[in-house]
Amino acid sequence: MSFGNALRMAAVALAASVALAGCAKQESGQRPRAAVVLKSSAGEFLAYEHNVTLRLDAERIPARVQALQDACMRKQHGDCTVLEVSQRGGDHPRGMLTVRIVPAGVEPLIAAASEGADPGDRSTRAEDLAESVRDNALTRSRLQKELSGLQAFQQRRDLSVADMIALSQQVSRLEAQLEAADQEAAQHQRRIQTQKVSLHFETPGGENGRGEIRQAVADFFATLASGTAWTIRAVAFLIPVLVVLLILVVAWRRLRRRRA
Repeated sequence: MSFGNALRMAAVALAASVALAGCAKQESGQRPRAAVVLKSSAGEFLAYEHNVTLRLDAERIPARVQALQDACMRKQHGDCTVLEVSQRGGDHPRGMLTVRIVPAGVEPLIAAASEGADPGDRSTRAEDLAESVRDNALTRSRLQKELSGLQAFQQRRDLSVADMIALSQQVSRLEAQLEAADQEAAQHQRRIQTQKVSLHFETPGGENGRGEIRQAVADFFATLASGTAWTIRAVAFLIPVLVVLLILVVAWRRLRRRRA
C-alpha cells in the first residue's frame, strides 16, 4: 500500500474516531472551546429584538434621531453600536434608528426616544438560538480534533513532498472551516449578550392629513393635465370605432329597405 493511500485511510479513520468519541475522555489541553457555552441555561440563548414606533412633530424628528445616535456612540446607556440610520423629509417626514445595545440599556434608550413623543406600536420578539449554538459548538469541537490529529501527523519525518502538499491543503481547509465556525459563534454570542432595538419616528395623524391635502393641491394642475391627456386619447381611440359603427348601421338600413 502506498503512503498516499495510507494517509487517506488515516484521515478517514480519524474522522470516524471523532464521530464515535463523544463519551471518550479528552486529552489534556484539547477540550472544545464551546464546553462552557453548552452548560449554560436555555434562557441565555435568546436573541431579543425590539421595534418601537413613536409620533413626533416633523421639525423635531431629525434632532431626536441625531441625539439618540450620539448617545449610542458615547455609550451613554451602556455598550451600544449603531446599525442603521435613515431620515426622510418632504410632506411625510420619517426617521429611523437601529442599534444593538446591552439589555440594561434598552429601556433607558426607549425612554429617551419617547420623551415628548406620542407612543405608537411596540413589539418584542425573541429567537431561540440554543440549537444553532449547540450545532456550532459540536462543529468546532470536531474540527479542532481533526486539525490536531493532522497537525500531529505533519510532524512525521518520512513524508514525501506530495504527501506534505496534500496534508497542508487538508490542514488549510480545516483551519478555514474552524475560523468560519468561530466567527459564527462570536456572532451568536453578540446576539445573545446584546439586543437589537429599532426606533421608528413618524408625524402625528393630523400632520399627515394636512400633508396629503397640501400634496393634492400641489398636484392639481399635473392631475388636470394628465386627465385631459387621457380624455383626448380616449376620444381619438373611439373615433374609428364610431365611424365603423355608423357604416354598419347605414348598410343595415339600406339592406332592410331593399328587402321591403
